[in-house]
Amino acid sequence: MSKAENMLAILLLLRSRERLTARQLAKELEIHVRTVYRLIDALCMSGVPVVSETGRNGGYYIPDHFKLEPLFFDPEEQKALLQAARFARDSGYPHEAALARAVAKIKRYAGEEQAKRLEAQEAGLEAAHPPMDAELKARLAMLEKATDAARSVEIRYEAGYSEATSKRLFDPYGLVNWKGKWYAAGYCHLRGEIRHFRVDRIRGLRLTGQTFVRPRHFSARQSLLENLLPGMEGGDEEHLVPVYIEGPPSALDDLCGHWLFARALKERTENQAHFRMDEHSLYLNAPYYLLSFGGKIRIAHPPELRECMAEIAESLLRYYRS
Repeated sequence: MSKAENMLAILLLLRSRERLTARQLAKELEIHVRTVYRLIDALCMSGVPVVSETGRNGGYYIPDHFKLEPLFFDPEEQKALLQAARFARDSGYPHEAALARAVAKIKRYAGEEQAKRLEAQEAGLEAAHPPMDAELKARLAMLEKATDAARSVEIRYEAGYSEATSKRLFDPYGLVNWKGKWYAAGYCHLRGEIRHFRVDRIRGLRLTGQTFVRPRHFSARQSLLENLLPGMEGGDEEHLVPVYIEGPPSALDDLCGHWLFARALKERTENQAHFRMDEHSLYLNAPYYLLSFGGKIRIAHPPELRECMAEIAESLLRYYRS
């Protein structure tokens, strides 16, 4: 390890133990005792109040008031960091190796009881996501690198299920994970506008030497949601369609918890939910989810939504019977 890493390691060890001798520190870090002395001197010169006591029970220690400084993580902060790291790993975070090293550093300098507690806290919270292959992780890592360096990429993109691809020059402004899928949001030079590309549909990816300037207040998450749900973000209430759906409480609970309907919910009673939705979402996205409830719910209003669902159901019936 470098000098800085060894200094940090000593700092963390002294924080997690009552006191340690130079020989104990040297053994723990696998360095020479004389190196420990030099590192302790460097810590003191940097402002860390390392106290040295001689005698049978002597050794180095850090006063309690310094242990509570914001430089260190308290137990709740450690738990939050480990659990956030677990979420990131489970979602396919592209820098998993670096994340694992960071988590290992938190655990390495914990006391025995503290280490057991951290292990239990990390194992007590998980996220379930579809497995991610190595190729997709590599694409995510390259897109994140391009975003960080503000460099354009050349991609071959498969827009749908036809397997035909188109070549595009793309400025990646950010990545967002939505419903288990990763999206790259940014400027598409082919279309001349902001577009959102599913990373799993990118068939070829090459970093170019061209740079770009990312819009200062751009949010990949906000941009994607506005694309999925036009008119839902600060839209004109006068142009939203009132939707009334009736059903048993359990079915309405599921309905109101869905990402599309949760954003549009205006009022909820035990057996009825009132939504206000834009026509695009109402007639293109909503019917397919509503059909999954079968006969458990009833569309009280608008009648056009009932007709739309009936047409979709009839077309599916004809398709499968043919």
